[in-house]
Amino acid sequence: MATICFKAFSFLQARLEAAGLESFNECMEIDPGQTVEDIILGLGLDESQVEAAFVNGRVASFSTKLKDGDRLALVPPGTPGPYRVLLGIRDGKQNQGE
Repeated sequence: MATICFKAFSFLQARLEAAGLESFNECMEIDPGQTVEDIILGLGLDESQVEAAFVNGRVASFSTKLKDGDRLALVPPGTPGPYRVLLGIRDGKQNQGE
């Protein structure tokens, strides 16, 4: 088993907390080879609810395999324009590896 730490931002926090899940600085055990997409779906979120994922502070595709000690952050759609460029979010589909 591997352990990652996870954060959700904006309305994703409220959605997860309404489902009884922690959403900020929560550590969880994952199986080897699990991807960002696996975690998103495992949290009960739809991929369309997440515009970008960051693994260890860098934009990552949803197909990124996670490993022990990784930090995962999920950002919902609607991040204002200037911040999109600063954060490296240009096109949600591009970030999902499509």
